[in-house]
Amino acid sequence: MSDPHSGVPGRSRSDKHPPPDKRNLFQRIVEFVHPGPDSTDQLIETLADAEDRELIAPESRMMLEGVIRMADMIAGDVMVAAPRMDMLNIDAPYEDVLHLVIGTGHSRFPVYEGERENIIGILLAKDLLKLQRAPELNLRTLLRPAVFVPESKGLNELLRDFRSNRNHLAIVIDEFGSTAGLITIEDVLEEIVGEIEDEFDEKDGESSIYTLADGTHRVAGDAGIHAVNEAFAAQLPENDFDTIGGLVAHELGRVPRRGESAVLGGLLFTVMLTRGGAVRWFKVSRAPEEALVSDGA
Repeated sequence: MSDPHSGVPGRSRSDKHPPPDKRNLFQRIVEFVHPGPDSTDQLIETLADAEDRELIAPESRMMLEGVIRMADMIAGDVMVAAPRMDMLNIDAPYEDVLHLVIGTGHSRFPVYEGERENIIGILLAKDLLKLQRAPELNLRTLLRPAVFVPESKGLNELLRDFRSNRNHLAIVIDEFGSTAGLITIEDVLEEIVGEIEDEFDEKDGESSIYTLADGTHRVAGDAGIHAVNEAFAAQLPENDFDTIGGLVAHELGRVPRRGESAVLGGLLFTVMLTRGGAVRWFKVSRAPEEALVSDGA
């Protein structure tokens, strides 16, 4: 039975009286003079102020800011563009496939048949071990279904999908249904937590230049230019920049994205990994003759 004294049917007596405001007078005055943030930028400024006042740790502020910024980002903002995707040809010989897998160091690869646009599945690098134990298998039997997402898909929603379907890589398609790129769960998470240490990350005291199985080299973005010159007998300028990443970014006019390349001093620098707005690892080889001609070297 409804309250006969209530003007709204079914409303109880307790609804007529809101709970008492437990804020003291000072708190209400502060909130009146300094209302809460009403924009993303103001919210980020509030977090920075909280860090300055040591209310939250710097790491917490960075993650919270990453969550806020990620809400406005889409897959197209983070993806590796199609021309820079490392892909496997289903018809390639096993040795060629193994060579590419070792050389790039990825754990997952899109696999295509015929044209690169025709992606037929995803290969996990670890599954190649099955071919060693069971030679009767072929690459096609090892493929896992590819997941396709639109370029406009929000990162928040994409992260939720990654978690729910236990998939860690998606192929990004544009409005015309063509392959625009790929994105991994690590790409999304790094927008929140920053750099994630993995097998590409060096330990303290170890060299920042490594030789890969194919004879090329993996060079850290923060490797000193002097060290690079010594390793490759090159003559890169050492006066204006301390690191090879800074020099390459200067030559390109911006920080390159994964898969992009630049030719400097007769060397071809291809970005293998980026972290926090900087290049983490380059793949370095001698530049081919045509690249030297186009670069004017």
